[in-house]
Amino acid sequence: MSKLVTIYGGSGFVGRYIARRMAKLGWRVRVAVRRPNEALFVKPYGSVGQVEPVFCNIRDDESVRAVMQGADAVVNCVGTFATRGKNNVDAVQVEGAGRIARIAGEQGVDALVHISAIGADKESKSGYARTKALGEEAVLAAFPGAMILRPSVIFGMEDQFFNRFASMSRMGPVLALVGAERSFQPVYVDNVAEAAEKGLTGVAAPGVYELGGPEVKSFRAFIEEMLTVIRRRKMLVNLPYGLASVIGGVSEFLQRLTGGLFTAPITRDQVVMLRKDNVVSEGAKGLADLGIPPGRARGGDARLPVALPPRRAI
Repeated sequence: MSKLVTIYGGSGFVGRYIARRMAKLGWRVRVAVRRPNEALFVKPYGSVGQVEPVFCNIRDDESVRAVMQGADAVVNCVGTFATRGKNNVDAVQVEGAGRIARIAGEQGVDALVHISAIGADKESKSGYARTKALGEEAVLAAFPGAMILRPSVIFGMEDQFFNRFASMSRMGPVLALVGAERSFQPVYVDNVAEAAEKGLTGVAAPGVYELGGPEVKSFRAFIEEMLTVIRRRKMLVNLPYGLASVIGGVSEFLQRLTGGLFTAPITRDQVVMLRKDNVVSEGAKGLADLGIPPGRARGGDARLPVALPPRRAI
């Protein structure tokens, strides 16, 4: 019988690419999500019945355990920027990550891949970065042989980074950036998926890998490149961190006040993260150690395939 992988968050941006790769290898793929009816688009990744979305709440032991039954390998792609509510960064990125790893160990799963992020730091003032680091600790404590992947900003057709700024560029002559001179090293989404595939199939050794693309440039430089690609002219303005934090606080308040009808364009936690570079650490294991040439997005082109105008993912 074909091997089975359970991918928590498998309908998300990174998860769907991992699901597609594992299905092409002939694996059965169980996509564990909160809303299976919204993840039906993953089914055509394989033959009939090969890829199935199933309900799972990673805040509940029995729910996590049920969708892991019989799995040979597990991937945790679940992440959030939310600092409030039941599915906040602590519940999802620390407790949820630890729960998945603990149950994987109990069930004798062969391989576990955990998606973290560059900048994970348990001393960080950012709740996102802090909980990513604490989540890594929880995973390794329960499953020492796990593969931890720390990608930089991830780009691709469905990304919520470059596409977001492409959408924002439609409004007015000015595009405001926070941390415009911070360095970024965007990594192509399928490179991250290929790294996960190598961990799941046992080709790559366990450990922590930091994943970045072939180019390191300022945030401003990448947005300028994006604007060139989508043929829009905008004045880029570097928003001071203090002002950005005030805007983030007001935006978060409006989001809570409207019950989520208003989406905060930036949060205070994101402002904190934008104070630091987002690049692979010196000496860290990365794509090269996995034998993956970075940036294969357009017929082998190693440059950033910057954002297209937003479109609905299929």
